[in-house]
Amino acid sequence: MAVTAQEAKKTDSIIPRTERYGLRVGTDLYKIARSIYDKDYKGFEVTADYRYSKRIYIAGEIGNENKTTDEPQLNFTTKGTYFKIGADYNIYENWLDMENMITIGARYGVSSFSQELNSYDIYIPNPYFPGSGAVTTPQTFDGLSAHWLELVAGIKAEIFDNVFLGFTLRLNRLVSNKKPENFDNLYIPGFNRTYEADFGVGFNYTVSYFIPLYKKKDKPKTEEEPKAK
Repeated sequence: MAVTAQEAKKTDSIIPRTERYGLRVGTDLYKIARSIYDKDYKGFEVTADYRYSKRIYIAGEIGNENKTTDEPQLNFTTKGTYFKIGADYNIYENWLDMENMITIGARYGVSSFSQELNSYDIYIPNPYFPGSGAVTTPQTFDGLSAHWLELVAGIKAEIFDNVFLGFTLRLNRLVSNKKPENFDNLYIPGFNRTYEADFGVGFNYTVSYFIPLYKKKDKPKTEEEPKAK
């Protein structure tokens, strides 16, 4: 059957766009910087995402933290590792060959850690001598763990070929929390500070490198013309 000039023109106007699929690996710049300027903190995080489909990315993070928290009535050190796994959905519509992202997503996080209570003050309503309630004998609590869910929103922008800068905001909710006896997990590696109702917040600022693995053609959808009566 012969193709009409109108049909040929319509076919030629639909140009499939070739999109890259692969693995992006990076690190959290904030944790590296904080490890340098904050003497009470050491941490490192590796981030990764894999493009599963046009808009869905399988994503995760793995890291470790060593943080000493100094509060008016207690001083404690938290040490441990964590990992998170989940997915991101890219809501940004790129044009030309851009690969930028504005994402919403979720993670399931798991942390294994220890707490060391360095010192604390015993509350005494009317102390005879100021500071008489201070206790400086360290106590170590090992074998602690926590599980949580995260809602994630973020952006990634390509600044050089295959090099991306990114930023995410995270809202966390604890699912389970193994606490030490007579103490609480006030800070959890990967989760950050715990607040009332087991909620927490976090963020990361990343640099990552994209490793292309294969390409797929994405043919734009077109509206079908109404059939002639």
